[in-house]
Amino acid sequence: MTRPFPVDPVLTAIAIAYRNKRMIADEVLPRVPVAKSSFKYKKFDLKDGFTIPNTLVGRTSKPNQIEFGFTEVPGMTQNYALDDPIPNDDIMDAPEGYNPVAHATEQLANIITLQREIRVAKKVFNPESYGIDNRVTLAGNAQWSDKESSPIKTILTALDTVIMRPNIAIMSRPVWTMLRQHPMIVKAIAPSGTDSGVVSLAAVADLLELDAIYLGEAWLNTSNRGQDAKMARAWGNHCAFIYRDSLATASSGVTFGFTAQWGDRFSGKIEDPDLGGRGGLRVRVGESVDEVICAGALGYLFQEAIAH
Repeated sequence: MTRPFPVDPVLTAIAIAYRNKRMIADEVLPRVPVAKSSFKYKKFDLKDGFTIPNTLVGRTSKPNQIEFGFTEVPGMTQNYALDDPIPNDDIMDAPEGYNPVAHATEQLANIITLQREIRVAKKVFNPESYGIDNRVTLAGNAQWSDKESSPIKTILTALDTVIMRPNIAIMSRPVWTMLRQHPMIVKAIAPSGTDSGVVSLAAVADLLELDAIYLGEAWLNTSNRGQDAKMARAWGNHCAFIYRDSLATASSGVTFGFTAQWGDRFSGKIEDPDLGGRGGLRVRVGESVDEVICAGALGYLFQEAIAH
């Protein structure tokens, strides 16, 4: 049987193994396998778990009956892929120890990963992903870049309003730089009670009773092709606190969000006789995923946590 796209197991292994350690999308919205490209996930009605019926039962009477409901929401993974054309001239003329095909696979995997990082950042930092009472835009002396602000009180008060208290935080590197130097944070953690210096991620996570804090450090070029690079941070100046259940799937468990993944990331080579004088190859890397926010009520978003 002739397949329209020949998957190469060696290149696929490179594409799967390659991971930019600066990316956090897989930690924020963990990947969950789905059996088909079209899938359904459950959105539970939170009130079912918090409405208290009368549980008193008479000696011969029936207990009250309740039913836990949910809504099945349809989803569909999208294909994300990139090609890199490599003329056979380049392959034949490559210096010793350099494999143009393997290098292209790694670079394509990096771009695919970066684009996913940007998609996740946009979803997690989109105010529409949260309930109207679970988001706030900080301004002026309320921003954590202002030494007179009260980030500890602001954050702890917000976390106490979420039905299932968030267990992870997501913020950009600039937000973390300001937060870790804030006099109130330093004073709360430093044994001597000093209000100057810096504190660690682990110390702040412990202070706020979080399992982890994830820092978004990805950069992207926002200029058009052919123009000088204009670099911007993918994660902006925002900060989110969400409840993440790493064991949740599309059909079980309650979590802020997840990534449906159909199959593994793949890679392969496609012969292209029209590349250069000797023909060549097109190297392809791709994956089929869909980023889902399924319980926006389990998060709290601080927009513009610091001043620009």
